[in-house]
Amino acid sequence: MRFLVFLLLGVTAPVMAQAPKLELPKLEVSVNRVDHDGQHMYEVDATGTVAAPLPKVWRILTGYDRMAEFVPEMESSKVLSRNGGEVIIEQFGVARFLFMSRTIHLIVRAVEQPMSSIDISLISGDMKHYEARWELVPVPETGGTKIIYHGKLLPNFYVPSLLGSKMVRNDIERMMNAVLARLDRRDAPRVEAIPQQ
Repeated sequence: MRFLVFLLLGVTAPVMAQAPKLELPKLEVSVNRVDHDGQHMYEVDATGTVAAPLPKVWRILTGYDRMAEFVPEMESSKVLSRNGGEVIIEQFGVARFLFMSRTIHLIVRAVEQPMSSIDISLISGDMKHYEARWELVPVPETGGTKIIYHGKLLPNFYVPSLLGSKMVRNDIERMMNAVLARLDRRDAPRVEAIPQQ
């Protein structure tokens, strides 16, 4: 099941050799199931560090129209409107569980605090409750960025209670690894065309 692809925002790229080489912390993820009005809500915390500098991280995480290029199971992500630091985004994706799949549609509001945080809340769609916060913290020792994610979600479709936390954790790890990999990807340098003589 891949319903968490809508949390906005794959393989962590190796860090360029430096002297001395500083190891980046691994991705850490925790998922807790809590009861909320007789229903199971999931609280998620994830932290990872990338070598990419804060401006690059911010540019990629707020490039909502390009999310489908690297977030697993997301089919499209489109900015519907922007008013200062408030952005309305529509997303489509696919949730998969065993041999079943279903299309998921969400409209969310992202409130940006430039170079610092993104708060996301559900407007409508295939969740009963969804809120999340991305925080970005510069790491002066490496020139990289620490990324902290906290979310609370309650799907409006069936999630097996015995497997739910594990499924949510797997989805979060997959999504976060994809995001971290994209943030640390070394974009190919632009090559200027050589004029023909």
